[in-house]
Amino acid sequence: MLYLEYWLYTCYKMPKDKLANYLHLHFIVFIWGFTAVLGALISLEAFSLVWYRMLLASVFIGVYLFITKKSLQVPRSVLLGFVLAGVIIALHWVTFFAAIKVSNVSITLVMMSTGSFFTALMEPFWFRRKIIWYEVVFGLIVIFGVYLIFKIESGYEEGMLLALISAFLAAVFNLLNGRFVQRYKPSVISFYELCSGALFITVFLFFSDGLTKDLFQLAPSDWGYLLLLAL
Repeated sequence: MLYLEYWLYTCYKMPKDKLANYLHLHFIVFIWGFTAVLGALISLEAFSLVWYRMLLASVFIGVYLFITKKSLQVPRSVLLGFVLAGVIIALHWVTFFAAIKVSNVSITLVMMSTGSFFTALMEPFWFRRKIIWYEVVFGLIVIFGVYLIFKIESGYEEGMLLALISAFLAAVFNLLNGRFVQRYKPSVISFYELCSGALFITVFLFFSDGLTKDLFQLAPSDWGYLLLLAL
């Protein structure tokens, strides 16, 4: 979903038809919501869920790159950047799905809206441009809404905190890819980042004794949801 988001970001930077941009935006909103619903339906805990998702997605994109014969050659310094972004997106998804597991889809998605505020604050420094005042204003409105939810809702504090961390990581990830996508094909970027994220979670599961036979004993419905999520 975040790959679609930074693709949308680049679309807004170009003189494109407004209707197409609005359609892109609504599609992204649908993807965000639908991803969260799938995360709630899958019975796996967050790390295992994200491991399957990134591993399967890596295979699918790898097959696509093989069929289309796209080159995977990138400078070593850029590859290290892809690896860093892969770890960040892995942690984003882990905290995102963990927030859903300990709270619910609605709370998590509301908290994720704070990503626009984080982006509005960091993007001017990252891309060396002026701060756009209305982006900050809208971000502050979102923060105020989150504050009201914190006051009204009880029992979801852990999920809210995880979702806020996830929103921050999403903003950092989008800023990194905002530069990568200007020079490299999104499919190549995605392949390296997904592989890096999958490898990172594999190492974590290994040292936390998570690579057990239980990890591979999934219900048929889980397999179906995971394939849909990865694709």
